[in-house]
Amino acid sequence: MTSQQQVLVVEDEPKIAQILVDFLSLEGFLTHVVHDGDEAEAAIKQVNPDCVILDLMLPGKDGLSICKDVRKFSHVPIIMLTARVDEIDRLMGLGFGADDYVCKPFSPREVVARVQALLRRAALGAPAEKTAPNILTFKHIRIDTERFECTINGSIIELTPVEFRLLKTLLGKPGTVYSREILMQRCYEDARIVSNRTIDSHMKNLRNKISLVDDPQPILQSVYGVGYKLM
Repeated sequence: MTSQQQVLVVEDEPKIAQILVDFLSLEGFLTHVVHDGDEAEAAIKQVNPDCVILDLMLPGKDGLSICKDVRKFSHVPIIMLTARVDEIDRLMGLGFGADDYVCKPFSPREVVARVQALLRRAALGAPAEKTAPNILTFKHIRIDTERFECTINGSIIELTPVEFRLLKTLLGKPGTVYSREILMQRCYEDARIVSNRTIDSHMKNLRNKISLVDDPQPILQSVYGVGYKLM
């Protein structure tokens, strides 16, 4: 077993993949590369990486389908690569489970920085739960912060790491209105610039996942001009 953090790069363009491997390796990451979308899920299960860099357009299975299917069995942080900047908002809104998006052409240093940020947030979040109750509940929602598991009326609901951190924050004090700025701080400790639209997209996806079909009103509510709360 290696103590190095491992990154799986799923990219069909050899030059781009090699650039990412070179920069990641310089920062001490152990890297693996897959060039075909049909091989991605098997590689994730075999390697069990700490982070996945996943291209949107791939031969075989496309990146969106891979991301959606991976979320059925893994919470591994996923950074999506796309060639169109106008795709990012649409992809966020569709809620396929990626944690971050980078538009091509990109700075490889930026991609490495985003990988480090995702892994740093995961590392910072884990120890804190050792001294606090690991179960949070509210109405039909229950989350286990040690198992990174969310259940709605006993059924497991798949959440992305960002969605899980948002829900964990809101469950800490139901009824309290959290501003977008506070929510950004809880989910993005690397001080990157994140727009309100990004938080809104994550919240829309989270609301859809935790709401019941027969709910008279959403349990996750937006407060105009302020932020969000659980009621």
